[in-house]
Amino acid sequence: MADSTTPAPAAGGEKSADRRGRRGFRGRRRGRRGGRRNDEAGEWVPVTKLGRMVKAGLIRYLEEIYLHSLPVKEVQIIDYFLKDKLVDEVMKVMPVQKQTRAGQRTRFKAFVIVGDKDGHVGLGVKCSKEVANAIKGALVVAKLAIVPIRRGYWGNRIGKPHTVPCKVKGKSGSVRVRLIPAPRGTGLVASPVPKKVLQFAGIEDCYTQTCGQTATAGNFAKATVAAVSRTYQFLTPDLWPAYEFTRSPYHEHSDFLVDSDKK
Repeated sequence: MADSTTPAPAAGGEKSADRRGRRGFRGRRRGRRGGRRNDEAGEWVPVTKLGRMVKAGLIRYLEEIYLHSLPVKEVQIIDYFLKDKLVDEVMKVMPVQKQTRAGQRTRFKAFVIVGDKDGHVGLGVKCSKEVANAIKGALVVAKLAIVPIRRGYWGNRIGKPHTVPCKVKGKSGSVRVRLIPAPRGTGLVASPVPKKVLQFAGIEDCYTQTCGQTATAGNFAKATVAAVSRTYQFLTPDLWPAYEFTRSPYHEHSDFLVDSDKK
């Protein structure tokens, strides 16, 4: 016999509980990204194999990482090689909204571009409740997304490379960007968004051709970065000679990695 003092459960409560059980819990259970967070003023404690090799001085140039397509998971690796050369700029901060049962949730989306004006550029995008946190997070993402940019000549090979080596295209959303080599002294014939990306990449002379909704600054910047990052995908005649590839740093310094793991 049931206790008369115990209230009977509502029919709607049983249905809602059963519904939650079938669909699963939709709460936010995402873990923290980036591993251990070190003190900014303290010493860098690497948490990846690549970070340990960089800190030990076994990898001397950033190009060694790109040559073997090693994933960069720590922003301190980029700071180690390009700390004194990197410059950054906030391209755009825009509010984004999500409709929830309690109403609209507004967050801020930041686009940040970083580069050393010498062949490296990266674009980062981050959302956060606060503008400052969005910009800070986008800066970290941009550093981790830095890619090498190949530069070339228009006409004779006189002086340093100053333009893109060939015609390249990039797209994002409805925006299409085409970069065309230009003679020395032409400058950057582009609108403000791609001009800033090309300046950070170290390109001095370039023609641009665009189509689509270029008023969307985020997609415009993404398309430009996609275009300049394709400069290393074309095999031009100066890259035809045979190149002897070396072993991956993971194999080359395997003894060091084993000893560091034991410690």
